[in-house]
Amino acid sequence: MVRAAIGLGSNQGDSVRICREACESLRNDPAVHILGISSFYRTEPVGVAGQDWYVNAVLLCETSLPALELLQLLMRVEQSFGRVRAERWGPRTLDLDILFYGDTVLRLPGLRVPHPRMHERLFVMAPLCEIAPEWIHPELGLSVRELLEQLLRSDHQQQICKLD
Repeated sequence: MVRAAIGLGSNQGDSVRICREACESLRNDPAVHILGISSFYRTEPVGVAGQDWYVNAVLLCETSLPALELLQLLMRVEQSFGRVRAERWGPRTLDLDILFYGDTVLRLPGLRVPHPRMHERLFVMAPLCEIAPEWIHPELGLSVRELLEQLLRSDHQQQICKLD
């Protein structure tokens, strides 16, 4: 079993419900054992202006799936919620990203692990720090907590608020 962190995001439809149901879809897969789910956050979109704010969270799990098979599972779950890949960083019903896969570093077509921009995104780092603050980024050599602290000290512009 490998410990993995999965980022969740949605800004179309009932985003909180969609993210909760996506977590349940993963919980129902026999190759995935959920260890924890962060709080949900309402976050300002990054990359493309003029779209609704997102709901974001992070799921921590153990899986017996190799990284590419985990990615395929995540893509099937996205598709089951009507995900259409029309525009990079554009609106979506559901986005599932592998953030960490153990301490593995992968650079494959269609899959980069750790996620290449996660340490620059408050909507990833805040929920990830809730459930895995001591996880060490295998390329940067810093813990999630340290990366979040760096991000908060930087001149980031993204707005984020925890949902109750």
